[in-house]
Amino acid sequence: MSLMRSAAIVGGTTLLSRVLGFLRDMMVASALGTGPIADAFFVAFRFPNMFRAIFAEGAFNTAFVPLFAKRLEGEGEVSARRFAEESVSVLLAALLILTIVFEIAMPWLMWLFAPGFGDDPQKHEWAVQFTRINFPYLLFISLTAVQAAILNSLGRFFAGAAAPVMLNITMIVALWFVVPLATNPGLALSWGVTAAGIIQFVWLAISCHRANMSLRLRMPKLTPDVKRLLVLGVPGIISGGIGQLNLTIGTIIASMQAGAVSWLYYADRIYQLPLGVIGIAIGVVLLPDLSRRLRAGDDAGAHWSQNRAIEFSMLLTIPAAVALAVIPFEIIKVLFERGKFGAADTHATSIALLIYAVGLPAFVLNKIFSPAFYARENTRTPLQFAAVSIAVNISTSLILFQFFGFAGIACGTTFAAWTNTMQLGFRLWRHGHFVPDAQLLKRLPLTLAASAGMGLVLWFGADMLTPWFGLRFLMSVSVLTALITGGVIVYAIFCQLTGAATLGDFRRAIRR
Repeated sequence: MSLMRSAAIVGGTTLLSRVLGFLRDMMVASALGTGPIADAFFVAFRFPNMFRAIFAEGAFNTAFVPLFAKRLEGEGEVSARRFAEESVSVLLAALLILTIVFEIAMPWLMWLFAPGFGDDPQKHEWAVQFTRINFPYLLFISLTAVQAAILNSLGRFFAGAAAPVMLNITMIVALWFVVPLATNPGLALSWGVTAAGIIQFVWLAISCHRANMSLRLRMPKLTPDVKRLLVLGVPGIISGGIGQLNLTIGTIIASMQAGAVSWLYYADRIYQLPLGVIGIAIGVVLLPDLSRRLRAGDDAGAHWSQNRAIEFSMLLTIPAAVALAVIPFEIIKVLFERGKFGAADTHATSIALLIYAVGLPAFVLNKIFSPAFYARENTRTPLQFAAVSIAVNISTSLILFQFFGFAGIACGTTFAAWTNTMQLGFRLWRHGHFVPDAQLLKRLPLTLAASAGMGLVLWFGADMLTPWFGLRFLMSVSVLTALITGGVIVYAIFCQLTGAATLGDFRRAIRR
């Protein structure tokens, strides 16, 4: 129950962040639409986000957390703090070098990351300018991710989960007050991104100080502990950032179709809500939990945690995936169709969202299976599977793009996610590190049945409410909210009837 409670804290805070993120994206859609400035900004924003996921969230949440937990459990806080300071000093030096190189080489790098922009010199120039402005965000958010990893290892999950809230609030302020006064809205938003990185860093620094884990800066030095971190972290750089890598590959290919970058971006923002609230939240909590259990020799407890994490996450993820697949048009129309975001954009983005929804359970399961490797200090196996997934994504996206355009890219991303999930799950099962228990095997089919029933209700409900989705914003949002709320109630009833989850289970969880 401690695992679920911690996941609820992270998930609840992430939900707040994603709600603010929706508000932010609605304002971005209205201000930028899907034109050349929007495409340029989204490519620019993808740069620091990709490297944040790869270098910070990927490498440090896969390699740093188990090593930090080992020192915390075996040698105490002083030794753990020293290891964190040594690690941060090396990371900071590497990030400074990377930032300088990318700032200088950005005009040439943009030809690699957005080759389709070469046909539009103005779009290419904007993308370079926007990226140079917001690339320092990588430096601050990477240090923020390390501080969050430290707090997570101490069982303090709120501060790290709340950091993205700062990003969304800062960008909303920029959209509300600065963009209307700016001649180029993409420029104002790019400065807002960098400002958000600084604010997030300060927030986590204060949180670490309160947890008696303030870090002082040391001279970069490759100590034995840091070398061990690098040995584990280099494979984690790729495997931990597989999602961002696949999305970035999709962005590169999408740059060759006008508007495709924006359509995929908006669809990605929608399915990231359940992924963040459920998958990432479970993964963040599960890694330190598994690390502590395995260090204590509690293999049975580790199996139990993993089974309950899958059961709990699928109980929420499968109905979310069904809902996104059944009513993607209604969701996109209500949230984004206004200003420069037209009906054609709604149709295209809805197609991408439907395809991403098929892969949502795989994205979430990746976040649950991966910690089982990382907690055992095995980052090489996920790296090998990540390489296969990337190859599948590139080949599938390139082939399908020729026939289906941007939809082919979404298919490639989804297919790659399921490929990665099946590889991770099968390897864990074969080595006895994942053994589905009777409760999981019983409840997963029941969850599928309850979700299917909910999907039918949503389908007919959306058809009946179609005229209402074209009304004014507040009315259409109210109607969509009512439809989704009705779906949640129906799903809860079906769960009770099928036994996928009962009120008794909920009451016991609350009491514990």
